[in-house]
Amino acid sequence: MTLRPHTLFLPQASLTPPSPKPSKNPSNSFTPTLNSPIYPSLSLHHHHPTTPTDSGILFREKLIYLESHLNVNPQKALHLNPDFRSCPLSSVKSVEHCLSSMGIELSAMGRILDMHPQLLTVDPHSHLYPVFDFLLHDAHIPFHDIRKSIVRCPRLLVCDVSNQLRPALEFLTQLGFKGVTCQTTVLLVSSVRGTLLPKIEYLQSLGLSHAEVANMVIRSPALLTLSIHNNFMPKVEYLVQEMKKDVKELKRFPQYFSFSLEGRIKPRHRLLAEHGFSLPLRDMLRVSDGEFNAMLIEMRLDCTGLSH
Repeated sequence: MTLRPHTLFLPQASLTPPSPKPSKNPSNSFTPTLNSPIYPSLSLHHHHPTTPTDSGILFREKLIYLESHLNVNPQKALHLNPDFRSCPLSSVKSVEHCLSSMGIELSAMGRILDMHPQLLTVDPHSHLYPVFDFLLHDAHIPFHDIRKSIVRCPRLLVCDVSNQLRPALEFLTQLGFKGVTCQTTVLLVSSVRGTLLPKIEYLQSLGLSHAEVANMVIRSPALLTLSIHNNFMPKVEYLVQEMKKDVKELKRFPQYFSFSLEGRIKPRHRLLAEHGFSLPLRDMLRVSDGEFNAMLIEMRLDCTGLSH
């Protein structure tokens, strides 16, 4: 945590402070004294303030620890989190200890902290532990899956529980989700009004009922992570205009949206169309390329009467 300057009030009769208790680990902690920079107006000769050289050594020690121990880019951390410059190394170690206590190993921790360097200076007790408590007791994620949840979606650690995580969980629960898993906790970082609700409304605009849409996203939660403009709209357009299919087929196979339009949907539909064939979305898309080609050959042989 960054030490915040505050005003010191002393009686006018005496400016002699009580002797500060010595630090058990002077290199990693800081005990304010009347000779410290935060009390610039009070200076006693028998105290020795930290010299610029000492500060530089401590700062360099912190950068080396960040780069060599945690594998975090120091320049990136300083750029994205200016508070890191003034925080003590002990603050970084308290964050490391918190993440480690939840089963997150050092290699994964480094990736998380490099991705979100603002975490380097947070107070674990007011910022990180509330997130873990929410995942364990509100979202009912088993302890052994906490690590998986965080590694899959580190953004969970920078989300506010009251303003983001809990409203998202309540929305999903109302939709019909029976809790979330380490695979679906990624949905908790999505804004209800800005992301989740618009996708439900778009699917309903296709003529599907709320219950039908809810069933679709429960069966295929990844739908709520896809873009309306870059995914839903072009695939629905191709489904209706080129494949001549009814959107109602999406109820039976909502995973349609998870397949690449250019890489799988269009090539397979065109191969079928060239031979006058048509298949349900599930049969057309779920099989491998080899299985699809074998199936196409079999269909062609059936049409010529040469199949065994």
